[in-house]
Amino acid sequence: MLFMADTAAAAQFTALGPDESLDDGRLADFYSYPEALDRCWVRGNMIASIDGAATAAGKAGGLAGPGDRNLFMLMRYAADVILVGAETVRVENYSGAQVPLSHRDARQRRGQAEVPPIAVVTRSGNLDPEARFFTRTDVAPLILTSADAVDDTRRRLGGVAEVLNVSGPRSDEADAATILAVLAERGLLRVLSEGGPLVLNMLIAAGLLDELCLTVAPILVGGGAGRIAAGPAESLIRMRRAHVLSDEHGYLYTRYVRGD
Repeated sequence: MLFMADTAAAAQFTALGPDESLDDGRLADFYSYPEALDRCWVRGNMIASIDGAATAAGKAGGLAGPGDRNLFMLMRYAADVILVGAETVRVENYSGAQVPLSHRDARQRRGQAEVPPIAVVTRSGNLDPEARFFTRTDVAPLILTSADAVDDTRRRLGGVAEVLNVSGPRSDEADAATILAVLAERGLLRVLSEGGPLVLNMLIAAGLLDELCLTVAPILVGGGAGRIAAGPAESLIRMRRAHVLSDEHGYLYTRYVRGD
């Protein structure tokens, strides 16, 4: 028999609603970054099925619907830089960020570059210079690699990207705090992390994830799909709900920020 603590009875439940349609301007307000930042603010954007799978058929894109794709782009439009792991670039067949003219104008008015660069975290620097990630982009990406790999990576990718050393205490690894320091030096304070699970876990373990935007897809996947965060380090960080949105397809769009 399972016994519940007395404190469980003290929970207060709220039915979310009533339904309210949001236009594009109001929706953008839900995903604006804090004003007057003096450090990197790190937002994670991930998707998971209702049974916890981070991918379907090996790709996060297999879970997405029209609303999730819309918010995916909206968050990119708001960011100074998009942070992503090398394996996600390979599996999801990334290209550079695409920003329409109207949003480029808005970005300029906010003092941002017209198009945010994508910064790839890769310990080894093992990326194909002929991949569409390098050939289909309006701005050169940033390659964030380890001290051990930086010279070789510059020889191979220096013509198509800016290669930066982001090692901390260990010369064979990328370090989360060093990554943010390097981005901050370039004025890239509005950080959007799109995964994968190792990058997200690295940020969580270092206590550097300020918020998580998690789309819950109304899909059951089963099988052995992984979680949105995965790695050897485990942390327990209290978050608070900022908002929950939904759409006619049954997706939930949640945003949680740090509770401290």
